[in-house]
Amino acid sequence: MAESSHCFYCREDLGGKRFVRSEGRPVCIRCHTKFCANSCAECHRPISVETKELSHKGRHWHEECFRCCKCYKPLAKEPFSTKDDRIMCGKCCSREDAPRCHGCYKPILAGTESMEYKGNAWHDDCFTCSNCKRPIGSQSFLSKGNDIYCSPCYDKKFAKHCVSCKKPITSGGVNYQDQPWHGHCFVCSTCSKPLAGTSFTNHQDQVFCVECYKNTVAKKCSGCHNPITGFGKGVNVVNYEGSSWHEYCFNCKRCSLSLSNKRFVANGKDILCTDCGNK
Repeated sequence: MAESSHCFYCREDLGGKRFVRSEGRPVCIRCHTKFCANSCAECHRPISVETKELSHKGRHWHEECFRCCKCYKPLAKEPFSTKDDRIMCGKCCSREDAPRCHGCYKPILAGTESMEYKGNAWHDDCFTCSNCKRPIGSQSFLSKGNDIYCSPCYDKKFAKHCVSCKKPITSGGVNYQDQPWHGHCFVCSTCSKPLAGTSFTNHQDQVFCVECYKNTVAKKCSGCHNPITGFGKGVNVVNYEGSSWHEYCFNCKRCSLSLSNKRFVANGKDILCTDCGNK
């Protein structure tokens, strides 16, 4: 570099001075920086031969300009990645490619605990109940529209509540007179026998199984003296002056003629057909 020559651009005598050759022509350091040097892809200033130059895929940087475009970490001696012509450190590149949390919209980095639901991803700490705001974690949950609820909050907010115990009905249940009950709460008022799926009756806003209704509530037939339950064969009932009969028991006391839908006469406590009453 010490041969006697002149700078191709400024014609300065290069004897005894440092110079470089550009396309075979001698150029002084000053002119090389001005006319021949590569421009830094970051700061856009020329890269002098007196500075360290880094190159990647046809682009050039000053050593101090070769930094991550996100966090500005120097990358001259560090591993790096490129994305859309941007230079990034490995951590920022991972963040760039990572899925975004549907809760906080921050990246979910590899190795971070997360969960997916209906095509969206959440950090574990961001997948929370819309009502109590607690992380759902591994417990069961339900959705309503776009909202997520833990089971207790969903039951409290949306489930029907039992008329008897006032607690939410989470599954099954019984509807009676347009009111919801737990199956185990819908019981006979006397013996507490569960009534779901069985025959029962109502008396003065209380429900009874057939046996308890017979024994404690039902009127007794003035004919056979058995309870009048309104079930089975004894559905139809005849009432007369404070007394009641099964329809099939309402017969003439003397001739046993069925008086259902017939004229009859009373003789004291006895009921007679018109023929027997006239004798």
